[in-house]
Amino acid sequence: MPDPRRVLFVCTHNSARSQMAEAFLSELGEGRFEAWSAGTEARGLHPFAVQAMAEVGIDISLQTSKTVDRFVDEPFDLVITVCDEANEACPYLPNAKERRHWSFPDPSAVRGDDEARFAAFRFVRDAIRDRIQRELL
Repeated sequence: MPDPRRVLFVCTHNSARSQMAEAFLSELGEGRFEAWSAGTEARGLHPFAVQAMAEVGIDISLQTSKTVDRFVDEPFDLVITVCDEANEACPYLPNAKERRHWSFPDPSAVRGDDEARFAAFRFVRDAIRDRIQRELL
């Protein structure tokens, strides 16, 4: 079996979108990928992201929020920014073979009651899973 492809997902706070993408690729990639996530800032995991992933049987509660600076010297086959702000702010990663941008809305920016806010996390979760299945698997 060839070495797993190393993929880094980057968003602004590394609290939801990139964390979900990391978990999905790790789970669905069946050992073909080594997935990581980072943010231009680190704000900790959003509880709704943890809850949304638990609904589909993936526990991200032990993942940690980290900044992209930690990965600047790491080799990656692919870096994917998952929000527009991170796409603009992501530093140059000299050891990345390829960079892509996938634009997903920020579920934590949704206002309203908990039901409406959680629905936004579910929507983004499903969109990320679908994109990974379509483009990477």
